[in-house]
This record gives sequence, structure tokens and C-alpha cells, in this order.
Amino acid sequence: MLLVALLVCYLKKFRQVKTPYTRKIFHFLIFTTASIFQFRFGLSLVVLFGAIVSIFVLAAVVAGEGFVFYEAMARQTDRPHRTLFVLIPLFTTALGGVLINLFFPQFSYIGYLVGGWGDAVGEPVGTRWGKHRYAVPSLMGVPAQRSLEGSAAVVLVSTGVAFAGLYLAGYPVPTAIGTALACGMGGAAVEAISNHGLDNLTIQVAAAGIAHYLLT
Repeated sequence: MLLVALLVCYLKKFRQVKTPYTRKIFHFLIFTTASIFQFRFGLSLVVLFGAIVSIFVLAAVVAGEGFVFYEAMARQTDRPHRTLFVLIPLFTTALGGVLINLFFPQFSYIGYLVGGWGDAVGEPVGTRWGKHRYAVPSLMGVPAQRSLEGSAAVVLVSTGVAFAGLYLAGYPVPTAIGTALACGMGGAAVEAISNHGLDNLTIQVAAAGIAHYLLT
């Protein structure tokens, strides 16, 4: 966790990487680590890891504006609620993890992977190449948009990473491909209609739930 925090701080302070990118790098690395821990070592290590992540994020929030780790996570576009939109994803990520482990424990790692990789790629792709934008529901009056290009990237990356996870778990290639495509499309669909700040929850539940429904 310390290495992840140091990496995004370095990118923000010394490479002037924009916050939408440092935030998603953090998001990607945290979810990926959680999925590896869940698959290899079980839920207890994920819970410990999640607690450590929460401590780091809350410490950054307490430090506030100007602190490099805070600036690496808090979007300028979320003003005047920058802190709120750091805390809401932290809470919804944790809640999503709890729900998928309660209802779909066998496929919780798929929820982490799709939530971590698929959601992480949508915003940077949309920021860089998004031309066909659409409004999404928001919270606290902060306007939010996504793009068809970003949503397409969510489908592609989510499908790829779900396939990799299922294949490594021992599922036959045809089964893994079909299930992964359903997870990717389902994850992208709920991400497209989720409130700004809540998609960390909805994507995890959708992906793990679809895998559970198709494979059990």
C-alpha cells in the first residue's frame, strides 16, 4: 500500500500527471491487489488490506488540500465537494466488497477485477478520446458526464480481465469467454447509469453476480 501511495504521489508532484489519471492508477492497483489476495489467500487478508487502504485515504483527507496524496485523488471537477467524492468511493468500494463476499463469494475476485480494471480505464479513455458524451446521475449537484468511447473501453477491458481471471481459475476457454463477455457488458451497463461516485459498488456487484448466475 505504501508503494502505491508513493507512486501516485510521485506521478502527481514530479511528473504533473493529472488527477483523473493518478486517481485511476491508485484505483487499478488497489483493486488488483485485493483480487490477488482474495484468490490466493482468502478474505481475511483482503479485510486487513482494505483497513490499511482506508487509513491511508482518511489520513490524506484529514491533511486536506495541498497534501500531495489528497491532490492525487481529489478531482478539481468535484468542487465544492472534492473530499466527499474521495470518501464516497472509499465507502462504496468497501460496501461492494462486503456484498459480493456475502452473496457471491466464489466470484468476488471477478468483482474486484472488473471494478478495478474496467472502471479504471473508462475515465482516462473518455477524457482523452471521448467525443460522444452523455450525462449521468450525480450526487450533491456536481455535474458528471461519461462517454460512449469510455464505456466501450470498459466493456473491452472488463471482458479481457474477467476472462483472464476465469481462465486462471480453471474454467474452459469457451465458458470463460462467454461469462467474461457477459460480465464486461453488464459491468459497463451499470457503470453507464450509476450515480457519479457509486459505480465502485454497482460494478463489483454486477460482475460477481453475473459470474455467479452463469456458473453455478
